[in-house]
Amino acid sequence: MLNNVRRSLLGMIFLITSVPTAFAMAADNNALSLMPIPASMQPGTGEFAIGASFKVLVQGQSGPVVEKAVDRFLHGLWQRTGVPLRPVPDDSAPALIIHCGAPGSKVQSLGEEESYRLEVATTGVRLDAPNSLGVLHGLQTLLQLIHIGPQGFALPALTINDQPRFPWRGLLIDVARHFMPVEVIKRNLDGMEAVKFNVLHWHLSDDQGFRVESKKFPKFQQMSSEGMYYTQDEVKDIIQYAHDRGIRVVPEFDMPGHTTSWFAAYPELASAPGPYLQSGDRSYPR
Repeated sequence: MLNNVRRSLLGMIFLITSVPTAFAMAADNNALSLMPIPASMQPGTGEFAIGASFKVLVQGQSGPVVEKAVDRFLHGLWQRTGVPLRPVPDDSAPALIIHCGAPGSKVQSLGEEESYRLEVATTGVRLDAPNSLGVLHGLQTLLQLIHIGPQGFALPALTINDQPRFPWRGLLIDVARHFMPVEVIKRNLDGMEAVKFNVLHWHLSDDQGFRVESKKFPKFQQMSSEGMYYTQDEVKDIIQYAHDRGIRVVPEFDMPGHTTSWFAAYPELASAPGPYLQSGDRSYPR
């Protein structure tokens, strides 16, 4: 029952931060509600109508991160509007032009460039970014800007120049005390991308459990996880999933403290003699 309540609360938090209505036009029609607020925003005149022939053209050095991001953007566009996007002829004018200066780092680093410039006019949309991280953030801003105008779904005319105020924008997920399946971790990563977080602090071990498969010390998953742990392939999958969304994973394995779950598997590592009992909530000597 408690686990169901926690999952419901978590779902509600990210629903609030991602549903289209949260990004609707403000009451004065001169301001937009965006999360986070852009560094600079100048309103324009009119809007760009979203139709079934919404074509995206990527220029510069994009790479697979941008390609996947464009696919997610188009899927998000369909989810928010219900407009069935159809194939567009190659010689047709694009609705959105993306220029990416560089594909970005294979592993994100603290302080890496994340800026972008977004221009929406009545004739089309342009997104410029020094690297793939800026493209990811700009596409999320575009999804937040979608609203219903006089002629249907549209984007307001404006110019945004944006970069994050803080280089470290993280979320802590403690799976040592409360294990979460892979699909739940990925759902959290989707929510983090929507609001431009860039660090997942993944708390993987504590007194209550050791949550990663170890090839060298297999008793960790056999005796210290209650069968709830991530295989090494699952960890790699989550890291790649996060990277595709501009998020780097910072793992935490507590030591020398908060390690009694380790002793259930390897009591010889402890200062007090074992054996130790792993219980879900705690590990303690028998």
